[in-house]
Amino acid sequence: KGELRIQGLTFEDAGMYQCIAENAYGIIYANAELKIVASPPTFEQNPMKKKILAAKGGRVIIECKPKAAPKPKFSWSKGTELLVNGSRIRIWDDGSLEIINVTKLDEGRYTCFAENNRGKANSTGVLEMTEATRITLAPLNVDVTVGENATMQCIASHDPTLDLTFIWSLNGFVIDFEKEHEHYERNVMV
Repeated sequence: KGELRIQGLTFEDAGMYQCIAENAYGIIYANAELKIVASPPTFEQNPMKKKILAAKGGRVIIECKPKAAPKPKFSWSKGTELLVNGSRIRIWDDGSLEIINVTKLDEGRYTCFAENNRGKANSTGVLEMTEATRITLAPLNVDVTVGENATMQCIASHDPTLDLTFIWSLNGFVIDFEKEHEHYERNVMV
C-alpha cells in the first residue's frame, strides 16, 4: 500500500522521512517530517471551568481536557472523596465526568487528576445546581383558515438567576424573525 508503520515510537524516530515511488518511466519523491511529542499533563491552555451549572434532575458533563502526551489516565474527586463509576456517575475515556439525575447533594468542588509517564496535574471547578427549565404552557395544535393569522403560545418556568431564550422552529428549521418579519412576529410577555 505504500504505508510505513512505526510502532512504539521513541525520540530517535523523529526526523524527515522520504517516500520514493519509481517505475520504468521515472522516479518521484515526497517528504514529511515526523515530530515526537511527549509532555506531562498541563491545564494551562484549557483549565476546567471554575463554575459549572447543572439543572436539578438533569445531566451534566464536566470536561477535563489537559494537554498531555502520551494520553493520561484520569481520576476525579468531589472534595476529598475519590469518585468511581456507578449508577449516576461515569468517568469517560476522554476524562470527562458525567453525572445524571443531579441533586443538591452533588453541589461542590470537583477536581480532575491527569497522570502519564511524564508527570501529573489537576484542575478544579465548582458545580452548582439550578432549577430545571420546564415548559408550563406548550403550543397547541391549531386549525386556521388560509389567509388568517395564527397565534401560538409557549410559556416556561426557569431558574431566576439565569436568562431564558425562546427559539421557534418550523419543521426542524429555526425561524429567523429578523429575516421573516413580514410573516412571523414574536411577542414576549413578561
